[in-house]
Amino acid sequence: MELILVILPAFLIFGTGYIGQKIFNLDVKSISTMSLYLMIPFLTFDTFYTNELSIEYLYIFLFNLILVTVLISITIVAGKIIKIDKSLISAMLLGTVFPNSGNYGAPVALFAFGAAAFDYAVVIMVIHGLFINSVGIFIASYGSEKSTTIKEALKNVIKMPILYGVIIGILFQLLHIELPSTIVDGIGLLGSAAIPTVMLILGMQLAQIKPQKFDLKIINIVTVIRMVISPLVAVLIVSFMPLNDTLKNVIILLAAMPIAANTTILAIRFDTRSNLVSFMTLVTTLTSLVTIPIILHFLG
Repeated sequence: MELILVILPAFLIFGTGYIGQKIFNLDVKSISTMSLYLMIPFLTFDTFYTNELSIEYLYIFLFNLILVTVLISITIVAGKIIKIDKSLISAMLLGTVFPNSGNYGAPVALFAFGAAAFDYAVVIMVIHGLFINSVGIFIASYGSEKSTTIKEALKNVIKMPILYGVIIGILFQLLHIELPSTIVDGIGLLGSAAIPTVMLILGMQLAQIKPQKFDLKIINIVTVIRMVISPLVAVLIVSFMPLNDTLKNVIILLAAMPIAANTTILAIRFDTRSNLVSFMTLVTTLTSLVTIPIILHFLG
């Protein structure tokens, strides 16, 4: 029951976006573009500027680099086996590679393992954000239902202000550039607005899903990879890393999270089967009500 209460706020925000879209019929693409370009860059800057860098950042980055590579490989092979086009493979990749570590994972980590685990979860969320806003943008752009080349997809990654938020945040911290507290507060306020906005957008996109048949094979493959294979691969990878038990548990837990809400924004922005991505996000989020307690049981 306590775990359900931790998860409940996320579903409350999803539901608010869903109901609001049904009533007001808002322009979801404009709102998602606003979040992607005007809010999330400030969130990434604030995170890298205010959180002290350490060697654990490197280990977390290496872990995620390996995990992302493995999940991409498995997904592409699965897509080739069932013989689907690049747009559908890209939609699958958006579902299998990027977990909801922030809005969902961090509160569960706090509930399960305490305050130290929550601090680790925040760091991991930032690293995940870095991958989503680089690799994820490339995947969404290249898999657009519009004709897009690899060169054009790379250009779309370079154009995104989110990456520059990360770079500038790290530089400001390393160079010990201190900003006035009022400026930092303003940046933090704008950045913090990104998280609930992204969750609202997911609910709004779910409200726009038109009655249509989704390929059950794709839904099943993405769900199994995201909710089962991902945490199993995480267990294998962390067994070779010199990490403390709390960090290992948090890494495995977050690897078992459902699809990140941010992927819906990317799918909308680049016209990459957004209805399918939104539906897969819903399915994995509901599935997590069963799988996350199982993961927590095995983690002790």
